[in-house]
Amino acid sequence: MFSFDQYLGFLLFLTILTIGFWLMIFLIGFVIPYWLGGSLLEWLKEKKENKKE
Repeated sequence: MFSFDQYLGFLLFLTILTIGFWLMIFLIGFVIPYWLGGSLLEWLKEKKENKKE
């Protein structure tokens, strides 16, 4: 009914789907907030330095 090649293709599809899901969770949960927080702190620091001058 099912050949082994179809089973491997399905496992490969599930693996890629799972990797993509966890990568998306990692990016949304860690990388993007880290990037936005760092740029916000740098913007505030520049604003503070410009106010001193």
